[in-house]
Amino acid sequence: MEAANAALERLDAPFFVVGDEDNPAFADRGEALLTLPGGGSGDAVTPEEPGLAQLWAIAPAMPPERLGDASFRRDYGVRYAYVAGEMANGIASVELVLAMARAGLLGFFGAAGLEPGQIESAIRRIHDGAPESQTGFNLIHSPHDPALENATVDLYLRHSVDVVCASAYLGLTPAVVRYRATDLKRDPNGRVVVANRLIAKVSRAEVARRFLSPAPENMLRDLVVAGQITSEEAALAAEIPMCDDLTAEADSGGHTDNRPAILLIPAMIALRDEIAAAQGYAVSPRVGAAGGLATPTSVAAAFAMGAAYVVTGSVNQACREAGTSDAVRAMLADAQPADVVMAPAADMFEMGVQVQVLKRGTLFAVRAKKLYELYRAYDRIESIPAGERQKLETDIFKAPLSEAWASTQAYFAKRDPVQLERAAKDPRHLMALVFRSYLGQSSKWANAGEPTRRADYQIWCGPAMGAFNDWTRGGPLALPENREVVTIAENLMAGAAKLTRVGLLRAQGVRVSTALAQYRPRLLSK
Repeated sequence: MEAANAALERLDAPFFVVGDEDNPAFADRGEALLTLPGGGSGDAVTPEEPGLAQLWAIAPAMPPERLGDASFRRDYGVRYAYVAGEMANGIASVELVLAMARAGLLGFFGAAGLEPGQIESAIRRIHDGAPESQTGFNLIHSPHDPALENATVDLYLRHSVDVVCASAYLGLTPAVVRYRATDLKRDPNGRVVVANRLIAKVSRAEVARRFLSPAPENMLRDLVVAGQITSEEAALAAEIPMCDDLTAEADSGGHTDNRPAILLIPAMIALRDEIAAAQGYAVSPRVGAAGGLATPTSVAAAFAMGAAYVVTGSVNQACREAGTSDAVRAMLADAQPADVVMAPAADMFEMGVQVQVLKRGTLFAVRAKKLYELYRAYDRIESIPAGERQKLETDIFKAPLSEAWASTQAYFAKRDPVQLERAAKDPRHLMALVFRSYLGQSSKWANAGEPTRRADYQIWCGPAMGAFNDWTRGGPLALPENREVVTIAENLMAGAAKLTRVGLLRAQGVRVSTALAQYRPRLLSK
């Protein structure tokens, strides 16, 4: 078995299975003689002849560089069709993006939830640290703060950020359309040349359809009238899809619809094919996969379903480079697949949108759900029964609600004064702002490792984290200090390549034992 496993894990060389089902043998060299059954040129060669054995199956070379779509690797200048996704609040940190870039891989900075000044600082550091490498940044839908979304696009255009991942979108916005349309040109052959590449992360067909289609005519027209794009850019934008790549986001950490990947990925590919045929695109958007990808098996399965690339998320939060605390890394290392739960989202609280978070070791989800129940039940803070208000002050806000509102006022006076104007007229909106302040701060407490607020940590996490812990248990990657983003990427891709070979052998009728169909994680040699 050791010889067979060594052959399977020698990914850059082909090997052969000879003999028969009862007496298989592995060979990594030799010559194959092809014969035609029932006649042909020359006499048929039989396995009984001296020195010959029946060729049963072939496992071609399968280095990780071959997994996924070759055009994805070429267009982004990366070794693998693998992306480290944009965990918000800078959890997908500058250090994480730079580590990926230096390894020839693509990572996205988690700009969601950050102020424009923080995002600009990250852009400068990443561009200075990896000037010749491909890096990406996140653009998140901000339905309650379109000014922030526009300010982020302004930053990206000003600093020539040419790869962006658009996430949590419920529909297209002028900001994301402006990013896509700016600096479009036509080359001498008549093809549209895109300056700003867009990867859209979606989980719903109706949202995917908008990103797979050209930008809406009315939105382009309004941007031209506003002087934000030229009429030529608008005309060119009408010829191409909104995105270069569409990531089908299955059950994941953070914003998620908990969709099963096995249904979602094929559905998104079929939708892409339908729209591309109708539009007659010269180049169709690729479809990648995200959500639940934390083991070689899941990564290999995504590629087998036709994913052009894969995106990891929760597992990267457990890495040393992630912009979170050691306390959070330790909590994630103990997570099991069932240790996650849905909770109200801070950025879309009033809409009832939820995010998936870690349940084990924190009371955040319980407390966040209580706040949403009170928001739905009452029209203002004063209407909440006195006993419930006291529990809020004692257990959640750790301060009188009047103080909580005062700090909320101070925050929005700088960030978005329009919210205070609305709150002055609508006491229910005032209540929502106070409740959102807890939700927003809870993720910052987790990232900072605030010891007095450990019970309130909001840690975005999907069941993939528990699957990763199961896979790494007993090995070097079980320890938080050994978890580095590139090490995880290399292990997942090498393991997926091995399991792809296992699948090819099984398709040819070779029985592969359970022990051989495994890939144990290992540290990279320095």
